[in-house]
Amino acid sequence: MIHDKDYIIRIVKQFSEMLATLLLGKNEGTLPEEQQNVFETNMNDTFKMSFEDLASQSTDSIIAMIDAKDKAHHIPYYELLGHIFYFKNKENPNPDFAQKAKTFYEIYLQRSGIFSLPIVNRIGELKS
Repeated sequence: MIHDKDYIIRIVKQFSEMLATLLLGKNEGTLPEEQQNVFETNMNDTFKMSFEDLASQSTDSIIAMIDAKDKAHHIPYYELLGHIFYFKNKENPNPDFAQKAKTFYEIYLQRSGIFSLPIVNRIGELKS
């Protein structure tokens, strides 16, 4: 069981790093087909659902889903959720995606106690 949890958190962190790298890259929020397949695979491995299914849920239900997981994993999940919704908002501007990204980034910053200037800048960008 411990091995399974380590594997899950490793996938969460790798997925988050992939998205952070894409956000810092020169692309304008669009994924090539190869990276889109990686994104979809990571979504399924991490959340057991597609992005569309995740996005259709309310922010409160996503928070409840994450809070039901191992407490040690909450921070990476919230960072990942912020990255996912921020990236998808860049790809296809949507007020719901922007609000969810902002919310998950704020929860990440509060719970982690980390000051991350890139994330603070993204929150500021989402508010404007």
